[in-house]
Amino acid sequence: MIRRRVVALLTLVLAVPILAASADDYPSRPMTIVAPFPPGGMADLHARPIAAAMEKVLKSPVGVVNKTGAAGAVGMQFVAASKPDGYTLLLALSSISIIPEADKLFGRQPAFTADQFEPIALLSADPTILVVRTDSPWKTAREFIEDARKRPGQISYSSSGVYGTLHMAMELLQHPAGIKLRHVPYAGAGPAMTAILGGHVDALASGPAVVIPQIKAGTLRPLAGWGDRRVAALPEVPTFKELGYPEAEFYIWAGLFAPKGTPEPVLARLRESVRAAVNDAEFKGAMDKMQTPIDFKQGEEFKKFFEADARRLAEGVRRVGRIEEKK
Repeated sequence: MIRRRVVALLTLVLAVPILAASADDYPSRPMTIVAPFPPGGMADLHARPIAAAMEKVLKSPVGVVNKTGAAGAVGMQFVAASKPDGYTLLLALSSISIIPEADKLFGRQPAFTADQFEPIALLSADPTILVVRTDSPWKTAREFIEDARKRPGQISYSSSGVYGTLHMAMELLQHPAGIKLRHVPYAGAGPAMTAILGGHVDALASGPAVVIPQIKAGTLRPLAGWGDRRVAALPEVPTFKELGYPEAEFYIWAGLFAPKGTPEPVLARLRESVRAAVNDAEFKGAMDKMQTPIDFKQGEEFKKFFEADARRLAEGVRRVGRIEEKK
């Protein structure tokens, strides 16, 4: 017994300098950022420019791999189960908080949980914008809400799918506003936009980068935003908070995570590299091209944002309840 304890103690003592050395040398080989959604989507469009900018800072290759499936769960689960050594990272969207709650509703073992990840940095956080067609009868959000109260379940909206970000934004509005809208889910944000433009639904909640071109083209009218302040590109559009619905706060955000258990010195190096990377001219240019402002948060600030957002989304998922998708 004593001998085993001595051997275990020596092993631990010898391991300490090895861990320290590996952290000092990090990164010593190529890193991978996993984007859990297809190329061209929000996760991918954040992952590639931040990877390129981090590569300059770290002086080591940083690649991007799209591991898609199950609304992002496949890629997120892959990173959660990866070795916590700082060489496999995740570019997650707000759905990282939605998927485990939806699994619980269906009595499934969650594919992953949020506490399996270490937050590194928030890159952007766009509030969704409520839009209707310009030929619609609603000129303001108040008119829209008042009409919805009179006609429960008759005003429709499209989304990118059940429990998706475009769906959850509307769900977080309905309860405090005392309205009931008719949800029409589609297989992605693109078809959801096509649906409102084609007159198949009445409204849509989507990110500024997606709706601003249509607003400028005169096809869509913005009514209100889900942020805690007005979107800079739409200064005339009020927030639901201003209108008396602070519970409706919601963002489509993108952040970088590492698997739980990643050594603190490695996390510190990653946070340092991302802090420098978000100031890279090419990264800023990529965000400008998407019309997505950088909203950089790290450490305790990002942790508080992440936890508050997760609580709102969990409540929203529970309020929606179990919805069986048609096959």
